[in-house]
Amino acid sequence: MMGGRTLNLATGLLVKTLDFSSFAAQSWFAAVRPPFRLRDIVRQIHFIAVEGLWIIVLCVCAAAMVTILEASFHMRLLIQNDAMVPGFAAMLILRELGAVVMALLVTSRAGAGMAAEVASMKITEQIDALRMLGLEPIRFLVAPRLIAGIIAGATMSLIANCVCLIAAMGVSILKLGSTAGLFMSMSRPFVTGQDLCFAMIKGAAFGAVIPLFACYWGLRSRAGAEGVGLATTNAVVSTSIAIIIIDFILSYLFSYFY
Repeated sequence: MMGGRTLNLATGLLVKTLDFSSFAAQSWFAAVRPPFRLRDIVRQIHFIAVEGLWIIVLCVCAAAMVTILEASFHMRLLIQNDAMVPGFAAMLILRELGAVVMALLVTSRAGAGMAAEVASMKITEQIDALRMLGLEPIRFLVAPRLIAGIIAGATMSLIANCVCLIAAMGVSILKLGSTAGLFMSMSRPFVTGQDLCFAMIKGAAFGAVIPLFACYWGLRSRAGAEGVGLATTNAVVSTSIAIIIIDFILSYLFSYFY
């Protein structure tokens, strides 16, 4: 019985993976093919980036401050010297913390919102109405969100990393007795502009998968409020897993350029 259940789970996962891969390919093809729905793209950028910016700034600031304080505490405990904390913190922020925290926050807010919106359109037969009007749902709904997600992801990754560094610098000045010049000079051997470019690439990749998974599960929502809730949950969980996997792959690839 256990073997049959495992086989069924593996088969279901394979089917879902192939189905999502086909959906993602259609979405990318629709996104790069003109004409582009500029008004919808701008509206989605506003929804993804502008409306949730304060949440991201608040959370990444807190993460940066905790990183500095914890690193300083443990380095003083082990080697009685925390002079290298700014460099290690800057490297951790630019290579991992800023982009990943930003992406997970956007997933929990914008990704869930997109999934719920599309799922509601599905169960109220608005998707069928689009098809009757000759409008392809992927081109009409998914493509603008995909383009907006890429733009917003790269931009918000840049903002999140800059805010993280400023917050880390502030904690270094207030708690570690450092100065802005010393923080920058200690960080320079560890990070360069290349790290910021790689962080923006990560942000763009994360921004692409958020609307893809959100719209995929939304378009496959079952009827009723329970179906919308399940689609939203599946979108957030699968996107979070995808972000972690993509982060590992990109970090591994980028390691060859350091």
